Amino acid sequence: MTTSAELIGRAQELLPVLKARAAETEALRRPHDDTINDLIDAGIIQMLVPKRWGGAESDLKTMFEVVDTLAQGCISSAWIAAFYIGHNLYAAKLTPQAQDELFGARGFVLLPAATAPTMKAEPVDGGWRITGSAPWGSGVMHADWVMVSGMTPEKTPRSFIMPVSDITVKDTWRFSGMAGTGSNDIVVNDVFVPHYRSIDGVDLRKGPTDGTALYDNPLYAIPLVPMAYATIVPVLTGGLKGALSAFEDIVDRRVRNFSGAVVKDQQHTHITLGEVQVGTQAVDILGRAHVARTEALVQTGFTTDDRISLKGSAGYLARTGREVSQNMMANAGSSNYHHDQPMQRFWRDLATVTSHAFWDWDIAREQVGRRHFGLPINHPIV
Repeated sequence: MTTSAELIGRAQELLPVLKARAAETEALRRPHDDTINDLIDAGIIQMLVPKRWGGAESDLKTMFEVVDTLAQGCISSAWIAAFYIGHNLYAAKLTPQAQDELFGARGFVLLPAATAPTMKAEPVDGGWRITGSAPWGSGVMHADWVMVSGMTPEKTPRSFIMPVSDITVKDTWRFSGMAGTGSNDIVVNDVFVPHYRSIDGVDLRKGPTDGTALYDNPLYAIPLVPMAYATIVPVLTGGLKGALSAFEDIVDRRVRNFSGAVVKDQQHTHITLGEVQVGTQAVDILGRAHVARTEALVQTGFTTDDRISLKGSAGYLARTGREVSQNMMANAGSSNYHHDQPMQRFWRDLATVTSHAFWDWDIAREQVGRRHFGLPINHPIV
């Protein structure tokens, strides 16, 4: 069985490879084929798959180290890796019959999971007919199965699993940041999904299901939203470290135009560099604490207060990471806006990923404040 140390070591070996492919990945507007194969060969995609199916059944702290390392080279690639890793947990929440079908072929899945209920779901004999479109299909470019979601006639959310051959990918992913994720739209046209390959959206968000009863490990009963936060945090921390490394390279060698001043000899540079180094370290410390707390709550259960606190933590990490990366870019010099320079790619990617609805800072801090006054949650993503 693959150990945590082995997984982290393999991620470290892939770091320079992903860094070298980052520009090409962005130009492709999707993950590099070789990167996906490398992640599978390294056992990284499979790291949270239950041992029952041949996976390492690792933990969130190891996932943090792995994804954080990958993001230092290419944020887009790390984002897809994190989603594929985490979404194997979602597959473990499905019915035993569905798990046999998804895991049985090769012991893991490459599963984009669109949880916003954008699809039309019509109940029919033995299952559902699904039609519609889902944006933000991170992972769809190399998927073998796809999860989409819709509202039932009873106005309850439900998610549906279908083979990728049943869907069409609509090429919509033309973004200035996170361009290499290939998060195109998932289009479904009157596809039948048997009932056993669907799951109640409320149960999915709560965590425990009939499927998770197959496992003694409580990780498989983790609620969806706290797992999503744990998935994104190492992308932020690692991406910020990658940006810092690029910024340090810049200030080590930069000479100002016209004046000829050596940047590393200037006090302003010392202050700015110290500020972004401390900021990056603080985000890393907060990120590790966030994931450690989530791992502890896996054992004890998640209260409403825990969920709101984790949302606040994720939102604060995203907001702070965005500010630190913006400070780097503002002091990097105009030549670093050239597409050949890694600094601008880290900056654009971080600006995009920190804008995600799941860790929206305005929503997060509102929920924390409302809790103080005993007011109910007024947002679905908690």
